[in-house]
Amino acid sequence: MANVNKVILIGNVTRDPEVKFTPKGSAVTDIGMAINRSYTLDNGEKREDVTFVEVTFWGRQAETIGEHVKKGRSIYVEGRLHFDTWDDKQSGQKRSKLRVVGENFQFLGARPGGSGGGESEHGGHYEPREPRQQQRSAPPRQSAPAPSQSASPAEEGDDIPF
Repeated sequence: MANVNKVILIGNVTRDPEVKFTPKGSAVTDIGMAINRSYTLDNGEKREDVTFVEVTFWGRQAETIGEHVKKGRSIYVEGRLHFDTWDDKQSGQKRSKLRVVGENFQFLGARPGGSGGGESEHGGHYEPREPRQQQRSAPPRQSAPAPSQSASPAEEGDDIPF
């Protein structure tokens, strides 16, 4: 039987990320995302619902997010669901949390507090790569962004998104 574990999110970062390092030196960061949903009731009343999601990034992606993402920044994330379980040290009870492990991302729009600049993007996998810089000008967007499926992350040359 086939299995699929794929998550696609577009939302705003809820707090400045903090990059930490494992004892073996791997970078890791968690970002909170707020995903808004607007809808209209049968009586014409407009409503908005917000879902908060935790996303974990590893390796070079964690470092890039730590360097360039601030609270309020719009971001596109692709990843997979992961169910964490642990014993609470204070109460001794079992705890659990469903989170997203980020596998690719794109920065959307202008940097908060910046001077514009359109879109920048970054994608890839967990393997760290040599940093390279490249200026990009994004084509006009008419629908939700989707990372390139044809080029490999190494061919894209997008470790530094600005």
